[in-house]
Amino acid sequence: MTVAQLSGEDNITLSERFTKLYDEHLSGIFRYISYRIGDVAVAEDLTSVVFEKALAGFHSYKREKAAPQTWLLSIARNTLTDYFRRAARSQSVPLENADGVSSAGPSPEEEVERIEEVERLRLCLERLGHQEQEIVSLKFGAEITNRRIAIMLSLSESNVGVILFRALRKLKECFMEWLNGKGR
Repeated sequence: MTVAQLSGEDNITLSERFTKLYDEHLSGIFRYISYRIGDVAVAEDLTSVVFEKALAGFHSYKREKAAPQTWLLSIARNTLTDYFRRAARSQSVPLENADGVSSAGPSPEEEVERIEEVERLRLCLERLGHQEQEIVSLKFGAEITNRRIAIMLSLSESNVGVILFRALRKLKECFMEWLNGKGR
């Protein structure tokens, strides 16, 4: 199947087909990257890079080689690999985002607690191995099934399930350690 047949309608322009692809997959790609990065602004920038790359290569995309989501996630994974390589060479430290608290939102105490929990989750995720991080990000960030993850990572579906189970147990233990230490 060619790009012209992506939507099943031959009279839709390439631009319209890409717009449809973008609309359907933007949030999943962003969530996947956000899980891996932990910084919303950087995740937004990298998501833009992914879709720029996808647009540049959209004319040669072939659905019979990969589903749109799989194709976009492979671009996202490569983009993250490039990002992490550049970040490893860089000695700069990113500034933390300071979100304003609106009067209709949570109290300052609740907001601080939420920020602490998000930071703790990020630190716990960093304790996981690369493969565990990848699987957790694909499962919960991109909301992909274990079967699709297995295909993408060349693993068995049961292996993905075991790795995911163990990673979640590690995350829970890490979080419980922090909660127990926080109450002292």
